[in-house]
Amino acid sequence: MPIILKSKREIETMRRAGVVVHRVLNLMGQAVRPGATTLELDQIAGAEMQRSGVRSSSRFYPTYKEGEGFPGYTCISVNEEVIHGVPGPRKLKEGDIVSVDVNVFLEGWVADSASTFKVGRISPKVQKLLDATQAALQVAIGNAKPGRKWSDIARLMQWGVEQAGFNVVREFVGHGVGRTMHEDPKVPNFVTPESGRGDFVLRPGMTIAVEPMVVMGRREVVLLEDDWTVVTEDRLPAAHFEHTLAITDTGVDILTDGRSP
Repeated sequence: MPIILKSKREIETMRRAGVVVHRVLNLMGQAVRPGATTLELDQIAGAEMQRSGVRSSSRFYPTYKEGEGFPGYTCISVNEEVIHGVPGPRKLKEGDIVSVDVNVFLEGWVADSASTFKVGRISPKVQKLLDATQAALQVAIGNAKPGRKWSDIARLMQWGVEQAGFNVVREFVGHGVGRTMHEDPKVPNFVTPESGRGDFVLRPGMTIAVEPMVVMGRREVVLLEDDWTVVTEDRLPAAHFEHTLAITDTGVDILTDGRSP
């Protein structure tokens, strides 16, 4: 499918959605503490989405029929869970990390962002994992501009992660975003011959969700029996950070950093 370019007005609507996403992430992060359950965090998100007049684009995905598909307002993944963790009774404990992925519809447009939060004090190695994942996202933001091939940026992201001693998950990638949560193009955080065949050049009006998923150990992942939660095969920790970005005439605009239109 062709990559859909957005007008300035459409991008500003996505930014308004991004303001809500940023607020929801902050509220959830403030509630992260030992003893809290992932369901409690998700309920905070659902209440704020309702108050803000937006709709979760995760809840009941992909059909959006009541009671079908993904059950949570957000994806909440703890420690070895990489992405798509289902909110439930799991209690957080000191030293955990919890990755929260939030995306919403506002007036038919989507914004998507994720952060990994610390539960109390974490080990230095886990902190290094978080730092490396955040750094990979910042590499993408700092290098995105019109005319740049995405593979050049993905190579820099992968190099930084591997230099830090970690690995990039390859089974899941970022994506275009707009009227739906997942549009073309696929936006990998690594470079392989296969990913290179889907390479693209950044152009003004493109809106993409960039989301490095980085693991402490081996990069292989497995799907749990709930058919949603993805975990590391070796059960070592994973981190996940994400922003929705708009490519401008001169560079990049972060739509999920909380700035108002």
